[in-house]
Amino acid sequence: VQLQASGGGLVQAGGSLRLSCAASGRTFISYVMGWFRQAPGKEREFVATISRSGVNTYYADSVKGRFTISRDNAKNTVYLQMNSLKPEDTAVYYCAAGYSGSYGNIFRTVGSYDYWGQGTLVTVSS
Repeated sequence: VQLQASGGGLVQAGGSLRLSCAASGRTFISYVMGWFRQAPGKEREFVATISRSGVNTYYADSVKGRFTISRDNAKNTVYLQMNSLKPEDTAVYYCAAGYSGSYGNIFRTVGSYDYWGQGTLVTVSS
């Protein structure tokens, strides 16, 4: 699986962005999808995850209520809608895919994912 993330950019605090992650191949539906981020000098941290079916989602406390993860299995794409952005959301955002045999699983750890996109930079100015 190859992942291509896009949609990052510069936005003012309080603004919105939508990230997209397009996956190659015909097995997209076999993968739990996740978004992570990494700020300069910090470790990569979990942001959000969505199950194969799209029914189950889970968010980091820092983004809960502001970010929404979704997926379109027909388009092999996962999205991250980011609203009410804050300067502390500034980071490189990575999408990731983790194989799962269950439609309902979600993954919250880096080690659970098998494939990673190249990252897209989100900068939030104050």
